[in-house]
Amino acid sequence: MTEVKAFQIDASDNVVTLLSAAKEKETVRLTGNLSEGTASLTALQDVPSGHKLALSDIAENEDIIKYGVVIGRAICPIKKGSWVHLHNIKSVYDERSSHLDVVTGAPKDTRYE
Repeated sequence: MTEVKAFQIDASDNVVTLLSAAKEKETVRLTGNLSEGTASLTALQDVPSGHKLALSDIAENEDIIKYGVVIGRAICPIKKGSWVHLHNIKSVYDERSSHLDVVTGAPKDTRYE
């Protein structure tokens, strides 16, 4: 079995980026600029490679921090180890992101013929 790893870009980040896909209940080893005392976490659901996991519990309306900067805001409570993506955050840069498909990122408000 391949070890699942995630990278914390900045020590102030409250999310980590998966370097490979994680399965529900799988242990994810953390690397990068880690917060003190954090070495691993458990994925709470299947999460694709390159996507974010919550490094700690995140409250509704709390900022999502990646790269040491705010990239979004939680639209509901997010538990540690949960997938952090379009279904539970909104962008603080792009209002259109709330109209994108959670899995594909394709616009849901545009009709293609």
